[in-house]
Amino acid sequence: MNEAQETAPAPREATSYSWYVLGVLVVVYILNFVDRQIISILALDIKRDLDLTDSDMGFLGGAAFAVFYALFGIPLGRLADNWSRVKLLSLGLSLWSAMTALSGFAHNQWQLTLARMGVGIGEATASPTAYSLISDYFPKRQRATALAIYSSGLYLGGGISLFIGAEIVQAWNAAYPDGGPMGLVGWQAAFLAVGVPGLLVALWVATLREPVRGIMDGTPARSAPNPFGEFVADLSTIVPPFTVIGAARRGAGALAINLLVAAGLAAFAWWMIQLTGALAQWLAVGVGYYAVFSWACVLRQKDPATFKLIWGTPAFICTTLGYSMVSLAAYALAFWSAPYAEQVLKLPKSELAFILGANGAVSGFLGVIIGGRVADALRAKNPAGRILVILFGVVAPALPIWIGYTTPDPVLFYVMNFLAGLFGAAALGAAAATTQDLVLPRMRGTATAAFFLGTTLVGLCFGPYMVGQISDLAGTMVDGKLVGDLRTGILSLIGVAPIAVVLLIFAYRSVPAAEATLAERAGESA
Repeated sequence: MNEAQETAPAPREATSYSWYVLGVLVVVYILNFVDRQIISILALDIKRDLDLTDSDMGFLGGAAFAVFYALFGIPLGRLADNWSRVKLLSLGLSLWSAMTALSGFAHNQWQLTLARMGVGIGEATASPTAYSLISDYFPKRQRATALAIYSSGLYLGGGISLFIGAEIVQAWNAAYPDGGPMGLVGWQAAFLAVGVPGLLVALWVATLREPVRGIMDGTPARSAPNPFGEFVADLSTIVPPFTVIGAARRGAGALAINLLVAAGLAAFAWWMIQLTGALAQWLAVGVGYYAVFSWACVLRQKDPATFKLIWGTPAFICTTLGYSMVSLAAYALAFWSAPYAEQVLKLPKSELAFILGANGAVSGFLGVIIGGRVADALRAKNPAGRILVILFGVVAPALPIWIGYTTPDPVLFYVMNFLAGLFGAAALGAAAATTQDLVLPRMRGTATAAFFLGTTLVGLCFGPYMVGQISDLAGTMVDGKLVGDLRTGILSLIGVAPIAVVLLIFAYRSVPAAEATLAERAGESA
């Protein structure tokens, strides 16, 4: 027994300070999604000033952020388990806020891409640290409530980002029609305005007390003696070029396979670049998928039981990929609905930002809550019952998307956008819970990482980009410039539904048997 276990008390009740910490974390999560999503309402202004296409904007709203957010999430999550969570969150918030502010000084796509990458890396610290802190400030019986309150920041931040972005752009451009101080225009000022306050909030976060790890569960423990050594080791499993070093340490055979896969993905990326002209998108995709392969190889060697229940279980893979199609459409709509309303329906930026922001906040919150309750009720009657809710989240949004993005009526557009968001959000809890049921308790953290790798590297990486690329392909040249067809791009999202349905039907049939044989297939007791 270590010193922490001998001397630390084991409080079982949340204190007023616990709720104070939760309030600070909600503010941080709101900033997280404001900084992540504000690019949506700024998209048309950025596109015009930097001479970008819809596919370029889809990349900036998707893969530029998603790949680095997903890849750094695993090693930074582990660092949160081994080092001061307060310090890590403060540093992460400082990084993503600074990179958001630096986005305001971008003068071309590559500068903005580098800034978005930095935002992704910084934001990868947020939820791992927050989840861990909440678990040590609240007992189990209050933990779900505390996490739900924290998660509200997602919807609040996403909605607020549209409103704030629209107001700043309009006010700045009205005051400085020819550019303001340092030649900054409205969208640049918006990035600065939401980024700089985060630096101040980071100082606030740094004042929080670091709780004893595990104290609420009666098992206090110290942090790891060498957290950054383990962090570097984790980097070698998933972040290139460290992955090559990690493979070399596992032997010549592992290195050869790693390099062969890297070469294959590089060839695929080169082919797609030639086909689409989207250099940045396919470079990011190649790096992201190579990194996931490297991580899976390490997992297979170090923890074969966990590998079998995640990568070796078709039910897990099909559930994750099936839900990833839901997230693909959700991320695409979250990014493109505002530019579509402004460009196609000619709605004023301030109006659409307010209504779509409120739409997203309310529909997302209600969808997650209702979908979770229904999924649990179906699960009580059928081991695969939750899959039915994921299927609903795939199929149900198709009609609202079709109606909403073909009507010229703004009211009908807003209503259908709300319904599409509500129906899609219903699938999240069902998918996450199903993947947790398909692994043993000790594997749930890794299963969560794998699940979010799928939703991020499939959904966020491809959703905004796919709509932009198809919009460009269907677009026309006007005065020497390509004008995309966003309506066609967004309607193409309906085409992913059949793929998801096939995956989820297979998952529905295979989940009961997979769940019933967990310990047997893992070779250990549950």
